[in-house]
Amino acid sequence: MTLKIGDKAPDFQVQDQSGETKQLADYKGHKLVLFFYPKDNTPTCTVEACNLRDNYQSFKDQGYEVLGISSDDSKSHQKFIDKHGLPYSLLADTDKSMHEAYGTWVEKSMYGRKYMGTARKTFVIDENGVIEKIVEKVKAKEHTTQILD
Repeated sequence: MTLKIGDKAPDFQVQDQSGETKQLADYKGHKLVLFFYPKDNTPTCTVEACNLRDNYQSFKDQGYEVLGISSDDSKSHQKFIDKHGLPYSLLADTDKSMHEAYGTWVEKSMYGRKYMGTARKTFVIDENGVIEKIVEKVKAKEHTTQILD
């Protein structure tokens, strides 16, 4: 099933970088930016995460909370946050259940080799848990603009 604008966002229960369990219900009444990215501390993922970091106050001013999601573990996420001063939580979807629910665990291809990996994709969810925007083709350096425009 492919999610689309107007769909109810799938619920989730995953741990953040501190080992604290987060779920969609924790953000009821708030707008939420869920950005899925492939791997901590890789060049493009770092550019994307830092673009959101540098514009974090703009998100807060407009009532958004930001969460990053990858299949890396909590320990890796904490190192990524510490290294780059990220002000938002990163969710450790190590069993890929959240990726499956949001349709971001996909077949990819590099140099003719096929493998499974994370699609770089962002979901903007309204105060009632409904998807109001999906950014399919993320531009790491311009990601904030893609979300807020």
